[in-house]
Amino acid sequence: MEKKETEHIIKKINQIKMKPFLLNSEEIKELAVKIPGWEIHPKHIERNFSFKNFIEAFAFMTKVALICEKYNHHPNWENVYSKVFIKFNTHDLGGISNLDEALATEINNFMIFK
Repeated sequence: MEKKETEHIIKKINQIKMKPFLLNSEEIKELAVKIPGWEIHPKHIERNFSFKNFIEAFAFMTKVALICEKYNHHPNWENVYSKVFIKFNTHDLGGISNLDEALATEINNFMIFK
């Protein structure tokens, strides 16, 4: 990839950045419906994913990494062979934010078409 292309991609990523804010208790309760498959805890959300093998798990992690870069918001996660565990919270704000919800939504959306 040429330097010009890389700069263009970085510029596009920066245009998408959202200002984070904590979700209130009512919004956190609504997450169970908005982001199915995710466990909702008072200060974080989490989900386990299973794949056929390590290659599929790593490909998934690569897609998630690109989405996270788009928002400049990154998960706590781990991978063991075909399993991936993801945990989102916004450390700076001390809880679940709109960024956590947005990332979980994007992950759910591309998992539908997997």
